[in-house]
Amino acid sequence: MRILISGQHGQVSRELQRRLSSLGEVIVPGRDQLNLLQPEQIRQQVRTIRPDLIINAAAYTAVDLAESEADAAFAINATAPGIFAEEALALDIPLIHYSTDYVFDGTKVGAYTEDDVPNPLGVYGASKLAGERAITDVQGKHLILRTSWVYSTHGRNFLLTMQRLLQEKPELRVVADQIGAPTWAGTIAENTLALIERWQSGTSFWGTYHMTAQGQTSWFGFAQAIGEALREQGKPCAELLPIPSSDYPTPAARPLNSCLDCSRLERDWGVSQPDWQAALRECLAEQA
Repeated sequence: MRILISGQHGQVSRELQRRLSSLGEVIVPGRDQLNLLQPEQIRQQVRTIRPDLIINAAAYTAVDLAESEADAAFAINATAPGIFAEEALALDIPLIHYSTDYVFDGTKVGAYTEDDVPNPLGVYGASKLAGERAITDVQGKHLILRTSWVYSTHGRNFLLTMQRLLQEKPELRVVADQIGAPTWAGTIAENTLALIERWQSGTSFWGTYHMTAQGQTSWFGFAQAIGEALREQGKPCAELLPIPSSDYPTPAARPLNSCLDCSRLERDWGVSQPDWQAALRECLAEQA
């Protein structure tokens, strides 16, 4: 099996590279070979490699910068996924693509289901929603997997930022009125492996699914969990103070509720999600 993965150095891509090698040949071109800002290069690479599966793990994820770089955000998050979908259809192979809780405005009470109407608050969310629609418009075999609050032991993410700041500062103020499910990139990769194995065994419920860790917390609660782990390791840890989003203004608005209902994925594909705290412990054990 030949698997083409985009986004060579991304959090999810790196975890996928570690976990999917057992399936066959994993091909992960660098940006010089697969630049998502260049549509013809995308087509050329897919046609040259002729994979059995495409996994688009690349994305423009700079939420605030996207407000001033809309063209780049839409090129990478919307145009490129559509091209991958067209090329996958031509080869009659599946496309797996990752999306985000940011397609919703966060005003719902309770977890969002796949049937809820998207309403993104900013350019990033709008570009990711446009990517979803570009894929579904092609009408090929695809899985769009919406996740949230992704972290890992590499790259830029909340876990690594908090670990550093909690040890550098005596006091840290963290937003406490945005809720969601912190989701380890390792879990996303493991779930993706499970989905591929289900597909190889004959399961084919193509479409859009939610895939985050179970449970919910706030960014403040996530920071508390990270701080507790530091203390258990005998490391210094700042005092944490909860603040509202209004005390931490950003160029792009964030959804206050990022909770996603993942029951459809378990029902259709038999893939269940771990509790966010259990996944965090597993991630930290791996980091150690």
